[in-house]
Amino acid sequence: MYIAEDEVRELLTYEALIPAIRQALIDFSAGAVDQPPRMILRSNHTEGANNGWFAVMPVVYGDVMGVKTVTFFRGNAELDPSVGLHTHMAAIELLSRTTGEPLALMDGRLITEMRTAAVSAVALDALARPDVRSLGILGAGVQARSHLQALRMVRPGLADVRIWNRTPEKAERLARDVSSFPRSQNRDLGHPNNLRATRIEDAAAADVVLTATASPTPILSGRWLKPDALVIAVGAVGAQLRELDDEAVLSSFVVAESRQAAEREAGDIVLSGARVRAEIGEIVSQLQNGPGGFERPNGRILFKSVGMAVEDLVAARLVWRARKS
Repeated sequence: MYIAEDEVRELLTYEALIPAIRQALIDFSAGAVDQPPRMILRSNHTEGANNGWFAVMPVVYGDVMGVKTVTFFRGNAELDPSVGLHTHMAAIELLSRTTGEPLALMDGRLITEMRTAAVSAVALDALARPDVRSLGILGAGVQARSHLQALRMVRPGLADVRIWNRTPEKAERLARDVSSFPRSQNRDLGHPNNLRATRIEDAAAADVVLTATASPTPILSGRWLKPDALVIAVGAVGAQLRELDDEAVLSSFVVAESRQAAEREAGDIVLSGARVRAEIGEIVSQLQNGPGGFERPNGRILFKSVGMAVEDLVAARLVWRARKS
């Protein structure tokens, strides 16, 4: 069974994905997921930031096993739009854990996009203060769009949305596109005037700041952040790439999906010398145990996401089950 991206789009919803991701993160931190570090190979077809990579991500969890192959070629963003190539592309093979039978092969690009946003939504729900109202987004690509939907599903009060991009026209286009959605699709945005393209300093001064760029060097300065900001960093995956400067990282309580993965693969962590203080699965588990399980630290919090195979697996399982029903 092959499931193409168009069908994945029809079958996978954030309503189902966010709780599934939440449970998978809890189980990962509890040791219930068999997931080795991903293997990453550079294409070495060119030098510099456009040097692409290829990763293999196997995992065993619950009643299924799977492997994701994913590529990231930053230079694709600079190609003629008529070429139609994304920077990220992927495929996921889903297998039965009990028999080894291949269950489905599916396109993984949209799954990667949606599971990343779903992980961020889980982190936002667990780590943000109840009264957060403003969201600053650095970047105006695929992840910016998906995060707009997923984050406001868990925190609909985020009505003040500020978008920055290195190319201002892209930020303005995203703000126009989202503001022009039918009201039924745009119910959590508030008045369209609350979503706008802006300067990077204004976006960085929001209650919650999302960095979702392919920048190989820091774009977010700690001096712009509020003292109690929550930063969700999902771009710049690679030990030599970073979106945040030292002040932004070292002034924050650092949370990640996986200590091992973040301290191995995230340049924001590796290059600043920071250490992960907690995994998001540990925090969510503590919160589920009732009041007092997790006490939000005073000051800034940074959630650094690098992506894990178990997140892709639970999304693929949702798609496969929906396809069977």
